[in-house]
Parts: sequence; C-alpha cells; structure tokens
Amino acid sequence: MPPAVPPAAPPPPAPAPLPPGIDDRPEAAPPVDALLLVSFGGPEGPDDVLPFMENVTRGRGIPQARLEEVSRHYLEHFGGVSPINAQARALKAALEAELAARGPDLPVYWGNRNWHPYLDDALAQMRADGVRHALEVVTSAFPSYSGCRQYREDVWRARGEDGPVVTKLRHYWAEDGFLDVVADALAAALPSRDARVLFTAHSIPTSADATSGPDGGAYSAALRDAAGRVVQRLGGDLAWELVFQSRSGPPHVPWLEPDVGDRLAALHAEGVREAVMVPIGFTSDHVEVLYDLDIQAQQRVREELPGMVVSRAATVGTDPRFVAMLRDLVVERLAAPEELPDHGGVATHDRCPHRCCPAPQRPR
Repeated sequence: MPPAVPPAAPPPPAPAPLPPGIDDRPEAAPPVDALLLVSFGGPEGPDDVLPFMENVTRGRGIPQARLEEVSRHYLEHFGGVSPINAQARALKAALEAELAARGPDLPVYWGNRNWHPYLDDALAQMRADGVRHALEVVTSAFPSYSGCRQYREDVWRARGEDGPVVTKLRHYWAEDGFLDVVADALAAALPSRDARVLFTAHSIPTSADATSGPDGGAYSAALRDAAGRVVQRLGGDLAWELVFQSRSGPPHVPWLEPDVGDRLAALHAEGVREAVMVPIGFTSDHVEVLYDLDIQAQQRVREELPGMVVSRAATVGTDPRFVAMLRDLVVERLAAPEELPDHGGVATHDRCPHRCCPAPQRPR
C-alpha cells in the first residue's frame, strides 16, 4: 500500500478587502460646513486603561499579560490618565479660536479612534446637526497605514450610509507651520552645536513602511525629508539621524530601526556625550513621548551611560503657527478641492491614490 499523501497546506488568507468607496469621494460633494478633528484617544481614569488597551490592540493577538503590563505603565506613571485627550481638547479650542478670528466660520467637532469621544458619536452628532460635508484634520502628520489610511477607514465606517461626507486634509509634515515649530523646539533643547540630534518617530513594521504611500517607503522617506528640512532651518551643520521608538510587535517581525535607546548606547560607546531627542513623528506630548523618551530613555541614560547628557525637544502642540497652518489648509481646500500644492516634489496628495497604504497583514 503506498504511503498516505499528506494533505496540502491551506493557501494563505487573501488580503482583507479595503472598504468600498473609501477612495471614491464624489467630485460634486456638498459645500463644506464643518471641521472634524480626529485623534487617537486615551484613557482618562484608572478604570479606562485596560479597556482602552483592548481597543487599541483588538485583532492583533497581543497576550493579555502584555496588555496588563502596558496598563501598569499608565497606572504607575500617569495615574491612569493619558494627556492626549486634554491635548486634543486644547487643539480643538485653538482651532475654534483661529477660525473665529480669521475664518472660515465652521463648527469644530472631535472624535477619537480608540476612546471617548468615539468617531461614531462625533459623526452621529454631526448628522443630527445637519452637517453634510466636513474637512478632517488628523493629529498625525506623516503617511502610513496607522497614521493616515486607518483614520480614513474608521471615519468611513463611522459615517455609515447617510452620514456627512468627510474629506481628509492633506499631509502637513512639509509645511512651514509644522517645521518652523519643530526647529524652534530643537534650538531651545540643544545643549550645544556639537550634540547629536536624534529625530524620533513611532516604529512600524518594515513591511508597512514598504507599502506606505503610493509608491512605497513614504513614511520613512517623509520623516527623513522633514528632519533634513528642520536642520536646514538651523544652519544645516548639525549632526543628525532618524531613530525610532515605541515598537510593540513580536520580536521575529522586522520593524524600523534603530531604537532610540539602543542608538543612544551606541553613541555613548563612540564617545558622544551630548544628544537631543526630537519627537518629530508626534504632534503632542502624549504618553508615548513622555514614557518612551522622558522616562524609559532617560532611565537608560542615567543607569547605563555615565557622563551623557540627553535633552528632549517639545512637540508642536498648540503653537499658534501650527494652528494657523491647519486653518490655511482648510482655506486651501475650500478654494481648490483637488489642487496639489507645489512643495518641490513632496507628495502631499489631497485624494489618496487607489490602495495607498494598505492595511498590513498581521503575523500569525
């Protein structure tokens, strides 16, 4: 009797389809009558922390023990309260003041991806208020799935079949109102002109970076371009590099490197004794900036890197230049809905190309 033939391995699962219509905003959309601020969201009390973490990691197979460990960081260092919601409220208020002072006359709504106020609630309120077309500003400046397209998918789901049209404003990482503020923050934190400048951003899987933007690699390329533009604003003679932080994936999956802490250790071994961390990938001083840089990285410096002085630059927050720039993008869109501004070849498309930044395939 011939040996039994083992069954064939099942084929890999097909990529999840993108939401139909997400790239099909109607050319003849209703007039814009609102602005929607979209942020990540965060817990606002000890009882919120674990449910928030479960929201953030749903479908990613993160072990419960890991969720509880990260939850302890919130509880031990921040009392269970993330500053990100307060920062979103401050930005909403600043946008409202800017629009009231300079126009256009638009109400500002706010919705989060992962915690109250949820996008579903924000879109429901907008629908009840008769809003037909809102412009969307996201607290993420750079192109990637998690920093751009995922927000668009979440808004698309929240609006349903009869909600208002929501048009995302283009990326703003190349705008003066972003880069000038980062440059000033770096100058204020720079211990000396000899200090090594480490621009930091949230790490993502290398596979996700490879599919970011219409042609791939847009996330890391935009970060390097933005960092270079900041350095040029300060004379162009600073020694700088791009590093990453906040990795959360399994060890066997490649993510963007080097890690900020590992790079600080390597620089110390090379004899560098001054460095400044610039969280260019973030727009506010929320938990990932405060914990990963101000607590974790600085603890490593104190315990392992004797004689090294490391400072940290502030994020853009609600700097008036940043808020004014966001208002200017609103005016730009109202004047020319599909205009592609000239930024010297920088890809700041208004309408995302088809299948731009697809969702990464989760490791099994």
